[in-house]
Amino acid sequence: MNSITLKKTIAFLFAALLNSNIYIQINAQISTQDLSGRVNTITSAVPFLMITPDSRAGGMGDIGVATSPDANSQHWNAAKYSFIADDFGISMSYTPWLRSLVDDISISYLAGYKKFKKGQAFGASLRYFSLGNITFTNIQGGTIKDFRPNEFALDASYSMLFTDGFSGAITLRYIYSNLTGGISSGNSTTHPGNAVAADLSLYYTKNISLGGRPSNMSYGLQVSNIGSKISYTDDSESNFIPTNLRLGGTITYNIDDYNSLMFGTDLNKLLVPTPPLYDSVGNIIAGKDPNVSPITGIWQSFSDAPGGAKEEFREITWSFGTEYWYNKRFALRTGYFYEHATKGNRKFFTVGVGLKLNVFQMDFAYLLPMQQTNPLANTLRFSLLFDFKGLKNEEKKVKE
Repeated sequence: MNSITLKKTIAFLFAALLNSNIYIQINAQISTQDLSGRVNTITSAVPFLMITPDSRAGGMGDIGVATSPDANSQHWNAAKYSFIADDFGISMSYTPWLRSLVDDISISYLAGYKKFKKGQAFGASLRYFSLGNITFTNIQGGTIKDFRPNEFALDASYSMLFTDGFSGAITLRYIYSNLTGGISSGNSTTHPGNAVAADLSLYYTKNISLGGRPSNMSYGLQVSNIGSKISYTDDSESNFIPTNLRLGGTITYNIDDYNSLMFGTDLNKLLVPTPPLYDSVGNIIAGKDPNVSPITGIWQSFSDAPGGAKEEFREITWSFGTEYWYNKRFALRTGYFYEHATKGNRKFFTVGVGLKLNVFQMDFAYLLPMQQTNPLANTLRFSLLFDFKGLKNEEKKVKE
């Protein structure tokens, strides 16, 4: 394929690979004795779908499937919209991405919801991922064209209440990925990739008593990006999109009338085939054939790791987060994200703050990587949420 300038190549690879549990496997020939400790990450296309888009979750180690509902629930668990307090709200988020490598890669996120009677709600979101400006050159180094690779996903969801504390939702998604701008590769001409997908979500919440204080526990489940494969040329093999299973729970303790503290955990597992182990002539000697349909790949992903159950367990990422609120106005957040060294090796702490006023809420989050050379270093997220109920209350006060 045509070469790209070195700096942009590195950034492009990290943006398209690193942030979706995809690391380059250095050793192609690995013996079965090395199997248990080898790098064997799961690959997929459109990894931007798995990047945390909002600052609240970003400040808590990327947890969100069972946290209290807000406008950004569209990404984490749309079933939470059935329990949201306000009737209508929107959120805007912006994240400069891989800032330690380049300064023009970013992800923008717009989400909103409208709640109706009997716990029904509609949600929608637009996620846009820009990979900055890329200069494509030929083998002699001559410029072919400048192009800004970009991807986006457009969602719509419907959630409903099953019982007083239990809800479910379905989300439909259209995915567009234009990474090459139609550049030719060998005898093939590339084109943007297109895919459709769906999310299925469940949410359960219950008020409880802890130490005589009113508190809450919540649980969430989401299977996201159940959909078609995606391809960038007419004659190439299609790639899996990042179908993902997310489970989590939270417990919120109201210390007194002004202070509350929440603890939560999320577990994630990609429901995409694990690369098998091949011998020198290309025969599979451990694991299963990854060339299957998306639905088969989902079921196969629970038992296809060439290292067996031990490797399957390593494919789970763990997130731990906590959130403190004072007077429902000021929030402090922190969290930790863990991924096994053989499955991507992302390990980082996060911190965040939130400020809620009558009309809007501002959230900030900052990522602190465990490795000093981690390209995720200095990742800063910013979100702005609008509360239209608060806006109406302000207008009412002015009239009075």
